[in-house]
Amino acid sequence: MTTHNDDVDWDRWPIADYLAENYRDLHPSDAAVIAHHSAFYRRIAPGSVGRSVEFGAGPNLYPLILAAAASRRIDAVEAGAGNVAYLERQIVCGPESSWLPFHTLCRSLNPDLPPTLAGALAHVEVVHADVRELSPGGYELASMHFVAEGATEDLVEFADFCRAFVRCVVPGGWLVAAFMENMPTYRIGPASRWPGCPVNPETVTGVFAPLTDGLSVTRIDTDPTLPDYGDSGMVLLTATAR
Repeated sequence: MTTHNDDVDWDRWPIADYLAENYRDLHPSDAAVIAHHSAFYRRIAPGSVGRSVEFGAGPNLYPLILAAAASRRIDAVEAGAGNVAYLERQIVCGPESSWLPFHTLCRSLNPDLPPTLAGALAHVEVVHADVRELSPGGYELASMHFVAEGATEDLVEFADFCRAFVRCVVPGGWLVAAFMENMPTYRIGPASRWPGCPVNPETVTGVFAPLTDGLSVTRIDTDPTLPDYGDSGMVLLTATAR
């Protein structure tokens, strides 16, 4: 049976296991994503974006750091209660030291970023909400990382998430995203099972081409320093909404 987003209890997302497996160290694949995205953000005048969104933020801080030079406010929109609590702790109580190397790399590639990690996160407002319910055209920039293909096993629903992502920015609004390539249903930690929808550059291009201008889709190879989730790398995207 195909698992859809609403079949999953996202409040049970295993945050500690996920962070331990993926973000306690700065892995080469994330360094490659940061380099790709930093080139995108350097095209945008510092502070020129009044309001941006991290579409399905999860507990991943580096997309929020990346947006902090361009954006005066970043809404980290997340449905899972545990992820929301984690993000709020990082902002209110101070970020965990494991995120410092991420900030250092981000700032080395974009010196317009705030000089401290806490300063970058000061731009963030955590929003506990379903991204599918975001108002059309509410943002000037939208960022999405490993969400649409990790929320469902259904390709139609994947495309629906992508359309909602594009729709939440104004026409001409900036879009930047990363997807796991060919990610199957997978496990985090010793037992928990989570949906995956295998996509590739052709899939991503097919969904976004009718919705965007200036579309650029590229990929990076699988990272042997990460757990073997069954993926074959990452697909990276930049565009503007049509």
